[in-house]
Amino acid sequence: MLVDFLFHLRRAKLPVSLHEHLRLLEALKEGVVGPSVDEFYWLARMTLVKDERLFDRFDKAFGVYFHGVTSLSDAIGALGAELPEDWLKRLLQREFTPEEKAAIDAAFAEGGGLDALMERLKKLLEEQKERHEGGSRWIGTNGSSPFGNGGYHPQGVRIGGPSAGNRTAIKVWEQRAYRDYDDTVELGTRNIKIALRRLRRFAREGAADELDMDGTIGATARNAGWLDLRLRPERHNSVKVLLLMDVGGTMDDHIRRTEELFSAARSEFRNLEFFYFHNCVYDHVWKNNRRRSTERTATWDLIRKFNPDWRLVFVGDATMSPYEIMQPGGSVEYHNEEAGSEWIQRLLDRFPRHAWLNPEPEGVWSYRQSVAMMRQLMGDRMYPVTMAGLDRAMRALMR
Repeated sequence: MLVDFLFHLRRAKLPVSLHEHLRLLEALKEGVVGPSVDEFYWLARMTLVKDERLFDRFDKAFGVYFHGVTSLSDAIGALGAELPEDWLKRLLQREFTPEEKAAIDAAFAEGGGLDALMERLKKLLEEQKERHEGGSRWIGTNGSSPFGNGGYHPQGVRIGGPSAGNRTAIKVWEQRAYRDYDDTVELGTRNIKIALRRLRRFAREGAADELDMDGTIGATARNAGWLDLRLRPERHNSVKVLLLMDVGGTMDDHIRRTEELFSAARSEFRNLEFFYFHNCVYDHVWKNNRRRSTERTATWDLIRKFNPDWRLVFVGDATMSPYEIMQPGGSVEYHNEEAGSEWIQRLLDRFPRHAWLNPEPEGVWSYRQSVAMMRQLMGDRMYPVTMAGLDRAMRALMR
């Protein structure tokens, strides 16, 4: 029973043992869950996956194996076809013509900036008593108001619901869930690892547990032929790297490339510490995206804990609202008391050898105002995630 499912998970490179599979079968036999694919999913993940970093890989494998098993909603079933529900919802979203978008942009230019926008939202929350759809004033859906979701506005506040794809919100009012990057992903090429190897400084430190062949031969010769074994510490790359990675939002387009980079860095640098942030670094970062609201690390702690000889590497597309970089309270999902630029500058002052790796093609950087601002903050030390870009970044970090 479920033998094919077991081998499917193994083909997806999930370390599922026969013992864990038998535990799953035993739980099913005891009726721990009902006849529901959703309940079976939670039971299977709990019994078969022991490492939180593999949850996302399990989700993908489970979705492929059980694709089409769960029934769609009654409304979709009435159509007599198996259409994805989210696809149907997208059809209901309002499409704006270029002329309508231009008119909305022009109206926003007279709005007064972030402070005026937040003050207007505060008043609307006090006045509005019911749901609203369409229109240009109330908090609603599929309209041109700065508040709500599913519509269009050049710089608004998205409240509930998924993004309509415009990616212009300067604030997001929801609990957003990100996932950790997979550092065990199999690289499709060794080129990234080869590029990272430029950042090397070898040293022998720690316990002497490696045979020193040359030293042993010399000592034996000096000892009239009596064997005199000599040991030495293992030779390793002593470069220390502090890796800060942007996650969520527009970075979802670059997950594969970022995971390849992260996996290569984990294998190449023995002294590597990593943390996550979203869009711009503020007063805290985190290690685990599932617990990012409860387990945070103060940015001041990074500055105090790590010495200036650590190399600081940011990974992110730097695509965000300019408010997130330059203004207090400008974060898309967090009320930052100090501007993001202040925290970036503190990190750069602490770690003089630094670089920013941007997975966006270098040709589009000039069309992103926030990229130009971050590039200026970094002293032009922003590099694309290409072979040539990584080579330039590693050379800059070795100076």
